[in-house]
Amino acid sequence: MVEVAGRAFIGDKLVAELQLLFGFVKSETNIDPTAVVAPGAEIGAGTVIGPNAIIGENVRIGRRCRIGASAIVDGWTEIGDETVIFPLASVGLIPQDMKFIGEESRLVIGEHNVFREFVTIHRGTAGGGGITRIGQNNLFMAYAHVAHDCLVGNETIFGNGATLGGHVTVYDHATISAMSGVHQFCRVGRYAFIGGYSVVTRDALPYARTVGNRARVYGVNSIGLVRNGFSLEVIQKLKRAYRYLLQSKLNTSQALARIEMDRTLDCPDVDYLVEFIKSSERGVSLRRSFRHHLRHFEDEENIAVE
Repeated sequence: MVEVAGRAFIGDKLVAELQLLFGFVKSETNIDPTAVVAPGAEIGAGTVIGPNAIIGENVRIGRRCRIGASAIVDGWTEIGDETVIFPLASVGLIPQDMKFIGEESRLVIGEHNVFREFVTIHRGTAGGGGITRIGQNNLFMAYAHVAHDCLVGNETIFGNGATLGGHVTVYDHATISAMSGVHQFCRVGRYAFIGGYSVVTRDALPYARTVGNRARVYGVNSIGLVRNGFSLEVIQKLKRAYRYLLQSKLNTSQALARIEMDRTLDCPDVDYLVEFIKSSERGVSLRRSFRHHLRHFEDEENIAVE
C-alpha cells in the first residue's frame, strides 16, 4: 500500500488537499513446484497453491485464494475470491452416498470463506439436485463436515467437528458448535445457535439456542442477537413469541395462532419464525418437560403441527 498526499496553496491560504492510497495486487498465481494442478483447472490471479496440494481438472478457483499444503480440491468445484483452504482439507470430493454412481455433480463456494485443517466438503448427487452450495464469509473450523446436497448461507460458523448430513439447509448467521451433528434433510434457522455435542434430528429454530441429545430449545439466543445488531425491542418480541411456544400449555398450532393474533409481536423476524415452523417437513425441536422428552425419545412424529 502506497500513500500519496498533496496540498495546493494560494499565497498562504490552503485551497485544496488530496490524499490517495494505492494498493498493488499480485496478478500472477503462485503454485508450489510440488503441487499437482490438472490440465483444465482454472486458477485466478493472485492465488497461492501450497506444497503437495492437488487441484482437479474441473476446478475453478477465484482470485487471491490460498490453498494450503496437501489440500485437495476436486470434482466440478467453483471457489469464490479470497477463500482460504488450510492444509489437509478435502473439498469437492465424491459424496458418501450409496446411491452415487459417479454422475457429474457440483460444489459451489462463494467468496471469503475459511476452511480449516481436515475439513471435508462433498459435492452433490443427482438425486438431491446435483449441487452442494456454500455462501460467503463462512468459517469452518477443523474437522467440520458438509455432506452432499447441503445449502449453507452466509456468515455462518461451524465449530470443530461440526457435521451436516446430506440435504441439510443452514441459513445465514447460524452457529453450529463443536462436535454437533445435524440429521439429513433438517434445517437450521437464521441466527440459530446449536450448542456443543448436540444431536439435531428436527429443524433447529431461528433466533434460538438449541442444545442436547436429542436437542431441545433453551430460549432465545439473546447474546448472539445483540452481537449482530438486533434492537432490544425486537429481541423482546422474539422472547414473547417463544413464551407462547415453550412456556404455555398450548400445542404448537395453537401457539402459532396466538402469535399471529398478538399485534404487539408484529415484526419481520417474528413473521419469519412463524413461517419457518409452518413450513417444516421434519418438525421442529421444542422444549418439553423431561418426562415428556423421555416418552417421545424414540418417536419421530412431526411435532411442528400438533
